[in-house]
Amino acid sequence: MGTAVSIHVRAPLPAAGAIEAACAVLHDIDRRFSLYRPDSELGRLARGEIDETALSPDVRWVLAACDDLARTSGGAFDARRHRADGVVDPSGFVKGWAVEEASRCLDDAGARNYLISGGGDILARGESAPGRPWRVGIRHPADPTTVIAVLAVSDGAVATSGLYERGDHIRDPGSAAVPRGLASLTVVGPSLAWADAYATAAFAMGLDGLAWIHGHPGHGAFAVTPDDRATWTPVVEECLVRETPRQVPLSASSHAAGVS
Repeated sequence: MGTAVSIHVRAPLPAAGAIEAACAVLHDIDRRFSLYRPDSELGRLARGEIDETALSPDVRWVLAACDDLARTSGGAFDARRHRADGVVDPSGFVKGWAVEEASRCLDDAGARNYLISGGGDILARGESAPGRPWRVGIRHPADPTTVIAVLAVSDGAVATSGLYERGDHIRDPGSAAVPRGLASLTVVGPSLAWADAYATAAFAMGLDGLAWIHGHPGHGAFAVTPDDRATWTPVVEECLVRETPRQVPLSASSHAAGVS
C-alpha cells in the first residue's frame, strides 16, 4: 500500500515461521485493499467493476468501521469523501488495522516483546529489553533529523498524521480544504487501527482535535503547531520520557520514528 513495514522481535522468540506468516497477512491485505494495485478489490470498486455487495467480508467490515468513524468524528475522517476524485479510500484506517492483523501471528506463536512499524506508525508489545519499555520518538515535522519528544510504550500504539511526507494528502471532507492548523498530530492508544484513523481525523480538526482525542478513553494526543509549539493531553503526559533532550538524532526517518 505504498509503505514499508518492519518487525522487531525480542526474546522470547516466536515459533518458526511466525514472521513469515505475519508478512503473508500483510501481502494478502495489500492484494485486496491497495489502491496502487488495479486488481485489488478497492481498485476494482473504484473503476465500477464490482459493487460493495461483492466485496470480501474484511473489506466490508473496514468500510463499515470507516463509516462509523465518519459519524463519530463529525465527518473529519471520511473514507468516502476525502478524495477529490471520489474514490473510496480507507487507507487511514487500513494500515494500522493491517499491522494489528499481522501481529496476531506473532502473538499466537508465543512472541511477547515486539514492535511493528507500518510506515512509521507503531504497534508495541512488551519490552525492548528487560525492564525497558519501547521508546518511540516523534520527529519534528520540519526536520527529519530531529526528534522533539520520546514516548515510553509497552503495550500500545503510536500514530502520527501530517503533511510533511506526502504533501497535501489530507483534506477536510466538508470544505475540501487542506488543514493548516497543525504541523503534525500524534495519537497514543491501545489499537493502531484506531490511533491511525483518529490521528487523521484530529489533524483535520486542528487544535480542537486534541479535545476530541481526549474524549476517547485511553487515548492521548501530542500536537505540533505551525509556529513550532508542542502541546499534549494527559495520556501522553504519562508516557513522555522527560530526560530526553529536545533534539535527538534519528535512526530512521518516518512519521513516529526512532525506535529503541
